[in-house]
Amino acid sequence: MNFRNTLLAGIAVLSMASCGQKSAENSSVDAARKLLDPANMDTTVHPGDNFFQYANGAWLSKNPIPKSETRWGSFNELDENNNAVLHQLLDSVAAITAAPKGSIAQMVGDFYRTGMDSAAIEKAGLAPLNALIARINAIADANGVMAEIALQHTQGIGQLYSFSVSPDDKNVTKQICQFGHGGLGMPGREYYFDNDPRTKAIRDAYQTYLATLHQLMGDDAATAAKNAADIFRLETALAKASLSRVDMRDPYKLYNKFTPDAIGKLTPGIDWTVMLGQLGVKTADSIIVSNPAFYAEIGKQLKATPVDIWKKYLRFHLVNDMAPFLSSSFDQARFGFYGKVMRGQQEQELRWKRVLQVVDGSVGELLGQMYVEKTFKPVAKKRMIELVKNLQQTYAEHIQRLDWMSNETKQKALTKLNGFVNKIGYPDKWKDYSAMTVVNNDYVANILASSQWAYNYNLAKLGRAVDKTEWMMTPPTVNAYYNPGFNEIVFPAGILQYPFFDEHADDAVNYGGIGAVIGHEMTHGFDDQGRLYNADGNLSNWWTSEDSANFTTKANVVVDMYGKIVAIDTTKVNGLLTEGENLADLGGLSIAYDAFKKTKQGQSNEKIDGFTPDQRFFLSWAQVWRANTRPEELAQRLKTDPHSPNEYRCNVPVSNVEAWYKAFDIKPTDKMYRPENERAMVW
Repeated sequence: MNFRNTLLAGIAVLSMASCGQKSAENSSVDAARKLLDPANMDTTVHPGDNFFQYANGAWLSKNPIPKSETRWGSFNELDENNNAVLHQLLDSVAAITAAPKGSIAQMVGDFYRTGMDSAAIEKAGLAPLNALIARINAIADANGVMAEIALQHTQGIGQLYSFSVSPDDKNVTKQICQFGHGGLGMPGREYYFDNDPRTKAIRDAYQTYLATLHQLMGDDAATAAKNAADIFRLETALAKASLSRVDMRDPYKLYNKFTPDAIGKLTPGIDWTVMLGQLGVKTADSIIVSNPAFYAEIGKQLKATPVDIWKKYLRFHLVNDMAPFLSSSFDQARFGFYGKVMRGQQEQELRWKRVLQVVDGSVGELLGQMYVEKTFKPVAKKRMIELVKNLQQTYAEHIQRLDWMSNETKQKALTKLNGFVNKIGYPDKWKDYSAMTVVNNDYVANILASSQWAYNYNLAKLGRAVDKTEWMMTPPTVNAYYNPGFNEIVFPAGILQYPFFDEHADDAVNYGGIGAVIGHEMTHGFDDQGRLYNADGNLSNWWTSEDSANFTTKANVVVDMYGKIVAIDTTKVNGLLTEGENLADLGGLSIAYDAFKKTKQGQSNEKIDGFTPDQRFFLSWAQVWRANTRPEELAQRLKTDPHSPNEYRCNVPVSNVEAWYKAFDIKPTDKMYRPENERAMVW
């Protein structure tokens, strides 16, 4: 469903505190003290032994994880503030009962209101899906299975595989049909085959959940258990043909371009021309299939697996996907597995928060227009432009003085860096949702309407010029991204807030926060994935063979460094899965520090609360990552998340930066001390 793709971790609202009668200078000092509070530190811990604990220890001990959360940190605290603004906006438009049809107030207000009408949702039970279930029940053969799946895709209910229209990696001016793999009820193939105790327990719990959902759909216990076993067997076959998350990080492995006839020869049992037509694609001379072996397995299973089992599979995944929007029995059953078992979450978030997330993911640029009008000020964008410019200049200086890269490759790297498109705050043009109908009395109908709108919006890109003004995140999202196909770095309004950024904060705080984020996203353009794309956004090798080998050697130091960390039980950080994010963290911190040193504060020795500018820079970096995390959540992230756990996102990068050693007088006897010849630095 389209709304899931936009739900990302969040932070807080931009401080709106008035300066009152104080001078601007005094106000800045007051803000600086408030934004980097020494009371959050644990100075009984030596900074060189555990900088994460030194900078955040008191805060961590005073802020246990709420029952509705799986981790609690700066992101979550500030997300609460951000949500409070959005909640107020949603309540205000939901109270308008006579808004013009198709207006922002009507669409956002009715969507939110129907999501909050728990009495109507409870009364409806499974009925909103009856027509879809009846259609699945009527499937007669394997061709009917594939036809139903394609039809569901056109309605925004993507099952079994993923389908989208997006730029061709090797010709980003052209939109092309792209097929990925999916179809699993657990987060990835690892959960079907890994045999550590945690994973085995989750696998058992999933099979119990499969049976539970079938009982809620009306099966007796014995039938539900048999159906669960049949579905799990089919999913296991699909998982075996799925790529690992590490493999999925290699864009060359995922770039498999075929004509429909050519891929058909590799995947007997699937008629690609028919399938494309069923998906609404009128013409396609070529398509990209990320994992041909997965589609070969689908073809195999269409013959080997009885149609009745396929029907069970489709019914389960339909109800499972829609369970959060159905009556409480379905919602709670799903939460019991995906929330409690997989993530350790003890209770659900408040309903308004869950509905808010759905509204943001469904009509996010309508909600975003309301959000930026209320919260995003021109001064924030102006300050961000200055920061980005300084970081970009500093990055260029780093590239120019690299001792492992030839001048030939340096020039191409600089061309790419200088070609970055910077998007800040919100889109220049908003998406048009006029083709979507939002009603005032049916939450599931609104969700399906938004999902179908998203499918049609995406399909309409085929045959059109690539729109590089499009945003992949909504304005309230507290995150940022680098898009290699557009060669752009994007910072939604939601992230331009403390602790990443505050207009009243001193430069040390802003550069240690949003400065490192800017540097992080820039470095993604040159990490192990991003470096494979040229300045135009095309997947193309612009490196000399020697420079490429030098990069790999340096990057492998980072891979090995993180791969030695035991994060929970006996489970280590996956250095290959997290390689890109680790490189970006390290590069972002290094670039941000050097950019900070160009500022007036960065060149001074003035102390605030006893801390030097350099110390404040690194403390700001550390406070961004402060968080307590449930063991279940941590275990899942170690398998699925390309980011390292927060403590190591804080500690490992600083242990490779010489300025941190000087700022806190780190000695060889300290636990975090890393000999100079073992430190990693790529960019």
